[in-house]
Amino acid sequence: MHAYVGTILRINLTEKTIKCEPLDVETAKKFIGGRGLGSYLLSQEIDPEIDALSPENKVFITTGPLTGTTVPTGGRYMVITKSPLTGTIASSNSGGFWGPELKNAGYDIVVLEGKAEKPVYISIKDDQVEIKDAAHLWGMKVNETTDTLLEEFGDPKARVLCIGPAGENLSPMAAIMNERYRAAGRSGVGAVVGSKNVKAIVVRGSGKVKIADEEKMKAFVKDAMKKIRENGVTGQGLPTYGTAVLVNIINESGVLPTRNFQTGVFADAEAISGETLAAEYLVKKDPCYRCPIACGRYTKADEMEGGGPEYETIWCYGSDCGINDMKAIIKANHLCNEYGLDTITAGATIACAMELFEKGYIKPEEVDGPELTWGNAEAIIEWTKKMGTSEGFGAKLAQGSYRLAESYGVPEYSMTVKKQELPAYDPRGIQGHGVQYATSNRGGCHVRGYLISPEILGLPEKLDRFSLEGKPLWAKIFQDLTASIDASGMCLFTSFALGAGDYADLLSAAWGVEVTAEDVLTAGDRIYNLERIFNLKAGLTKADDTLPKRLLEEPMPEGPSKGWVHKLDELLPKYYEVRGWDADGVPTAEKRKELGLE
Repeated sequence: MHAYVGTILRINLTEKTIKCEPLDVETAKKFIGGRGLGSYLLSQEIDPEIDALSPENKVFITTGPLTGTTVPTGGRYMVITKSPLTGTIASSNSGGFWGPELKNAGYDIVVLEGKAEKPVYISIKDDQVEIKDAAHLWGMKVNETTDTLLEEFGDPKARVLCIGPAGENLSPMAAIMNERYRAAGRSGVGAVVGSKNVKAIVVRGSGKVKIADEEKMKAFVKDAMKKIRENGVTGQGLPTYGTAVLVNIINESGVLPTRNFQTGVFADAEAISGETLAAEYLVKKDPCYRCPIACGRYTKADEMEGGGPEYETIWCYGSDCGINDMKAIIKANHLCNEYGLDTITAGATIACAMELFEKGYIKPEEVDGPELTWGNAEAIIEWTKKMGTSEGFGAKLAQGSYRLAESYGVPEYSMTVKKQELPAYDPRGIQGHGVQYATSNRGGCHVRGYLISPEILGLPEKLDRFSLEGKPLWAKIFQDLTASIDASGMCLFTSFALGAGDYADLLSAAWGVEVTAEDVLTAGDRIYNLERIFNLKAGLTKADDTLPKRLLEEPMPEGPSKGWVHKLDELLPKYYEVRGWDADGVPTAEKRKELGLE
């Protein structure tokens, strides 16, 4: 067995059974692993129309063939389930060290199915797997849960994955956390785990992932490392300033969403920049497994210290809420980690609430906490706590911005796609990235096809960010490559420096068979279409491939992107065409046959 370890660990919580099943390696290779294989298994095993929080939903925690190997950034795992936030397929990605530890214990995938009658956690020590009582852990925040389980497990080198109070409360913005600060953050995957009464999975493995050709792998890894270190983004910008290096870059392009996307320019961007974070609050870098980039930050603000914040977190709690107080942003990020909240949805929901308050939809008498006014640093801290515990008006916020705005009859104030909050790039000034947003299979998301790379950063080549020419094809290629990277177990950030041929080389050495760049992109196309078919069966339609009304109709009011709206109506039909979908966005029979998805 090469690259895979060959076993699926299936835990039925209703029946209290633990089974080991052999991995079908040919099917695994067809979808590579990780996101691809997990999406295939979910599609095979659940009805897409089920309630995401019902016992009928399943959770697939999947590694890729390169997870736990010697490849740079080979530490990723995915969580695939049906999302309670969007109703789409959810596939959330996390780093750290938990994924490699799972493979070292002898498992490619953990499946959670059914529902435990009371809170439990899963203990994995190689082939010793147990379902244990977690009554004493229920209600604990992430750090306390981690500390308690490491002590109980009796091995400080064990790795802990868990949910916080937000997941227990079934908030559709609940994340799954591992090693305290790493998050499978988006789409409410933590709520699905909480709905099954699972608090945590602690794992320790003594094995090692084997690959087919060690000599070839050494050569390919050396080449990949050289490219990563020599690249301006992965070798300089991210290592020096973390992802927050983007704050000034995006603001200077006039696409840093500010005050719930009312504009794309934030006058106080420098105060919340990566440069400021590094100069005033950075304690150390915090890299994931075998990562030469080390974009992770470990920061301290007053009594709070821990991992992050990332660029997206700084944006949604910063400019999106009109906040220029980095210390408050760091504290809000820390609280998200502790309660197990997706920072993007949490911060963006507060921003939406601030606009609803500003416009008179939310009344002062409803607000049992700090005023929801732009620039109120106290508000982002206190409302994050209240969302984490679903306390008072915080329970309403904890449902996300779409459900919040819809409850006041104005869903257009929610800056979401498919009910998931958009991240930190206003698509009015980045046309390709906007079509990627609208067609993302998991709703508002930047890491399903990061067209910021060519449209803003100029990698692998500089595109005119306002031009529509060729953008649908660029979106497709980036989405397909991203799907394969997610499936492989590597980090998406390597794609600033590496191309499809590099990933093909690494997979070739791991599997011991020739893999081409075309194979990598075809596998990504297969994964993307598989996810699309799941969503269509779940009830989504062409009408869901859209952007918030503001971004389609209200021209950017100022800055370098002034006067622009997003021209989705011109781009979407062409996108469907290059995808091989019909005019309603449905993969044609020919496309399904071509990809082996009949």
